[in-house]
Amino acid sequence: MVMYEVTLQVEPSLAVRVEEHMRRIHIPEIFATRCFRLIRFAQASPARFRTSYQADTQADLDRYLTDHAPRLRGEFQAEFAAGVTLTRETWTQREVWE
Repeated sequence: MVMYEVTLQVEPSLAVRVEEHMRRIHIPEIFATRCFRLIRFAQASPARFRTSYQADTQADLDRYLTDHAPRLRGEFQAEFAAGVTLTRETWTQREVWE
């Protein structure tokens, strides 16, 4: 399993609008690509969010990054041209204890 994480640091005045956009528009559109089996959206503080995307394989993540990410990132950037700083990381699961 491959996990792709995006952290958003948002100007406080935009936090409610960004959260609403992520939950109602951006994340559902990403989920509709069928590249990810699970998406989690979390909040660490009023202006800091993290979205964790779980793909079954690196090929699924690569398909998202090649076929869908440019358009979806562009749409997000058009909506929030300033005030949101993003960091992206890819993690490969090594083991799980349950």
